[in-house]
Amino acid sequence: MATTPTSTNLDINSIVSQLMTVEQRPLTALAKKEASYQAKLSAYGSVSGALSNFQSAISGLSSTAKLQALKATPSDTSVFTASASSIAIAGVYSLDAITKLAQSQKLAATGQASSTATIGNGTLTFDFGAITGGTFDAATGKYTGATFTSSGAGTKTVTIDATNNSLQGIRDAINTAKIGVTATIINDGGASPYRLVLTSDSIGKTNSIKVSVTGDTALSNLLAHDPGNNTGQSLAETATAQNAEFKVDGVSVSKTSNTVTDVIQGVTLSLQKTTATPVSLTVARDNATIKSSVESFVKAYNDLNKILKDISAYNPETKTGSILQGDSTVRMLQAKIHSVLNTPVGNTGGSLSTLSQIGVSFQKDGTLVLDASKLNAAITSNFSDIASLFAATGKASDSLISYSSATSATRPGSYAVNVATLATQGKAAGNFNLNAGLNTIAASTAINVTLDGTTASVALTAGSYTASQLAAMVQSAINGNTSISAAGSSVTATVDGSGFLTLTSSRYGSASGVSLSDGSGTAVSAFMGTTTSTAGVDVAGTIDGLAATGSGQFLTSSAGNSTGLKLLVSGGSTGVRGTASYSQGYAFTLDALATSLLGSDGQLSGRKTGIDNTIKDIGKQRDALNQRLEMIEKRYRAQFTALDTMLSSMNLTSNYLTQQLTALQNQTRL
Repeated sequence: MATTPTSTNLDINSIVSQLMTVEQRPLTALAKKEASYQAKLSAYGSVSGALSNFQSAISGLSSTAKLQALKATPSDTSVFTASASSIAIAGVYSLDAITKLAQSQKLAATGQASSTATIGNGTLTFDFGAITGGTFDAATGKYTGATFTSSGAGTKTVTIDATNNSLQGIRDAINTAKIGVTATIINDGGASPYRLVLTSDSIGKTNSIKVSVTGDTALSNLLAHDPGNNTGQSLAETATAQNAEFKVDGVSVSKTSNTVTDVIQGVTLSLQKTTATPVSLTVARDNATIKSSVESFVKAYNDLNKILKDISAYNPETKTGSILQGDSTVRMLQAKIHSVLNTPVGNTGGSLSTLSQIGVSFQKDGTLVLDASKLNAAITSNFSDIASLFAATGKASDSLISYSSATSATRPGSYAVNVATLATQGKAAGNFNLNAGLNTIAASTAINVTLDGTTASVALTAGSYTASQLAAMVQSAINGNTSISAAGSSVTATVDGSGFLTLTSSRYGSASGVSLSDGSGTAVSAFMGTTTSTAGVDVAGTIDGLAATGSGQFLTSSAGNSTGLKLLVSGGSTGVRGTASYSQGYAFTLDALATSLLGSDGQLSGRKTGIDNTIKDIGKQRDALNQRLEMIEKRYRAQFTALDTMLSSMNLTSNYLTQQLTALQNQTRL
């Protein structure tokens, strides 16, 4: 019977483990290599984060707003508040008195016994304008002998039908239509307590309300309201539309709003209350904001510089280097930023071109330092030029040409401007004398109007009009047309010395045009005579001696270094119009540099992508090596198991032979 070999007690696991430790040395090397690349990837992430923070910190300086700031300070903020833009003129202004604040008109209808009972169906047409002349009876809320003149902003309509013909329905229909009027219902506690109140959403005396009603008599009796008709006023005025009235430096001013932007150039006034006591306004350069902005620029650079320096530095004491010591990408970033800061800004159109001129300079350790006294001196002597050191700005030597914008293709420079054609507005001019007498518009009159390419049927309000009244009515009807207003178009109606009516588009250029044709009712010739339409013309000219593209009043360079430079030509003459300069300041240039480096195809992103790919390759190598090690370990175990079996067999044979020899010796002795 065969004897099963017994184990030799060979420690296979220990032997294989020791052998595999040697075999796994390449894995350890790969792990060390991967850790190094992971550290570099993290370091590049820190560089990207630092550069992104730097970009965020300086982005506000890429525009001129902060660096041309002026501060408006009222002597009494309970009377008015104020703010100033960069175009304001520093000085002290006096508001001698504020006698009136602008307010909205309010109209109240007669009381109704029920707010839900049916009143009637029809169409409400709202017009807005000014009430002049005549007398006003505060007790009745009615005018006598007054005139209502439309503002020409456009009429609005609200349809009242079976779904909304109660007092509540009328209120909701007006509010839903969003026509510039808010409707509410007041309960006055009387026998017929429910009163509809209409409030103009816009304040000022040119926003009084006129309501025309077509339809059921009950609806007309409730809401038809013409302050220019002594017997046509169904509503009672409870608050009069009025302008804000005040004096600035002794000059009387009347404005339709309590927020006034066009009295003092670049200054916005917000009137709070009336006063007979003079108050003052001081407009001064906001030096604190400018100083803070420059300080922020210096700090942002120093913060970035420290991170870049620390992450690539060598410590001679410990004889160790940072993870990105000597890294070419970091050196490139540092070099590019230093190059920008050490290069003067060209074509600013002013006297400042370097940071040192406003007290910003490099120290020996590579950081920036700010000399506050030198900055103060620069603010005092060259306030308007500081913005050009940091932002992208443009200036024209001609006061009627202004810089609008530029593109990434625009190169800094000073470019000659030549205007061949000035932009014009499209218009339709009549030759009928409206001053000869009253002009009658028949009922149900509509004309076809094509304005800036949009054609619509425009309903005119029937009645007899003076020349100015007719112009206002036609302007209001056209501007109030839904199709025309939705297209962003409008007209201005004027009557010249001959009594001829002219309708002029608010737009400039080839997209601007006005033409009229008969619709229904009164013919166009009845108030226009023979109509001559003239299309608008785009501005035309050259920039830097090369062809430029005109669109309305905007002239945009389409070739050469000035490509993308956009100028607004608001008037003047044709021919040579001086120069337009364009410059890119330090903050703008650094912002653009950061964008290019951080972009998906930028150098930092490319470097991180390369490292990330290397880490992935290491992972693939590790996976392949692990598979190989598994096979090696299996082979070792198979080999040593076989050895153990062989040794066990040999051991059995040895024991057998020993037993046999012993037995043979014992027999010999016998």
